[in-house]
Amino acid sequence: MSRQMGTRYYRSGIGPLSRRSVLGRLLAAAGIAGCGTRAARSENAASAVDVSTRLADLGMQLDAQQRAAGVAFLDRHTTVDTHSHPGRFFLKQLPYETPTTRAFGGAFEERSVAELRAGHVSGAVFAAVADMRLLELSATGGLHAAAAFQPGEAFADYQRQIAELKTLVKDPELAKGLRPADIDAARRHHQTAAIFAVEGGDFIEDRLDRVHEAFRDGVRVITVVHYHVNQIGDIQTEAPVHAGLTALGKSIIGEMNRAGIIVDLAHATLAVTKNVLDASTKPVMISHTNLATPTLSHPRLISTEHAKLVAAAGGIIGSWPSGIGQTTFADYIDSIQRLVDAVGIDHAAIGTDMDANYRPVLRSYLDWSLIPAALLARGMRDAEVAKIMGGNFQRLFGANVSQGSQ
Repeated sequence: MSRQMGTRYYRSGIGPLSRRSVLGRLLAAAGIAGCGTRAARSENAASAVDVSTRLADLGMQLDAQQRAAGVAFLDRHTTVDTHSHPGRFFLKQLPYETPTTRAFGGAFEERSVAELRAGHVSGAVFAAVADMRLLELSATGGLHAAAAFQPGEAFADYQRQIAELKTLVKDPELAKGLRPADIDAARRHHQTAAIFAVEGGDFIEDRLDRVHEAFRDGVRVITVVHYHVNQIGDIQTEAPVHAGLTALGKSIIGEMNRAGIIVDLAHATLAVTKNVLDASTKPVMISHTNLATPTLSHPRLISTEHAKLVAAAGGIIGSWPSGIGQTTFADYIDSIQRLVDAVGIDHAAIGTDMDANYRPVLRSYLDWSLIPAALLARGMRDAEVAKIMGGNFQRLFGANVSQGSQ
């Protein structure tokens, strides 16, 4: 366990959120919705970039020099988004249509890839959505699985989305992110490394060999549960069914460790997290969440105890710019600082959920440089910001892949 930093970075609180405003409304919000970019690197992408997604009001002051410091930071350091859905690629070549897929609208990979590159993002975890075909809005506005998978359905949808990722990564602006060195190389070559992921382990079913097949497909992260209570364990947004991690789930965690795939515990309950930490031989991550506070609770947020357990095992937590308890970009910077205060500088990261987020307070990779700009302006040292922006993920990635079948 890394020592806690002596400096406390948290500055201001986050206001309460109505319990009626739940995560599931991201579908309508994201589906209806349609720092400085240096022309030398972005000329080819400029026509595809949608500048309307940029933040106009940050809720904080950043002067021109501070903004420039954020842009310059990206030239010096490898940066990684631990969870994203660029351009909603998971909607391409859909063999089915649901109210949820209609709410999301169409895919827009070209624009998103252009924004990744224009924003100088070294690497991003591109997450397929394993339970997409099951998802509907509940009566209370939350996302939930309205049905169960038929045998083979989850794997077929996995294959569709992985095929789309393999096509997408042929774009010259992208590179394959199979190991940490690929992300460093992408930064040097002015590309973005796409780290393949699957949000939900449903596609594995009871076939442990599919974990290794996924690794061969290029998958390096699996978020073991999502909105469907699957064969692996319980989720934050439904009543417990398994009382934590299942026996099969424990076997799947073991295979992920052996293959070299990062275990992502976003959406998993505290009980699942404790069980996974007991079973895993590798550090894990929670790719996108924030800490609950005395004035803010929500099923998708985690307690300080929850976060510290992951950190104590060498893992990381990605801070999430969602509309849950955050209304401005400044609120998001507060959340990052609160997380650092709780778990230490070596265990915080950035997980945007880009292009499928709920009321995002960071809407485009064009504003990626504002995160280091704001953290530096708040008094963090360059080396500390470098850990949050990508260094901690790179360490975790290396710890998982080093003994895997590369």
